[in-house]
Amino acid sequence: MGEVVALARTGTTAVPDVRRDRRELQISWHEVDDVFVISLWRAGRCTGTVRIGPEAAAEVIGALADGLAERG
Repeated sequence: MGEVVALARTGTTAVPDVRRDRRELQISWHEVDDVFVISLWRAGRCTGTVRIGPEAAAEVIGALADGLAERG
């Protein structure tokens, strides 16, 4: 099996892990499938993905907003 290489994608948001260690979360919208793909990356390699629909994305956004509100 060949090496997996991260390609630049328009519309992809990359968020670095606070631990650094070349880890990041990437989020991209796939209009054809009507899903967001959330992927975990380490040292330029994808280590896992989750595909979520718009309703689940709204729940994730709500959870993030609630956490920020609690933080003050």
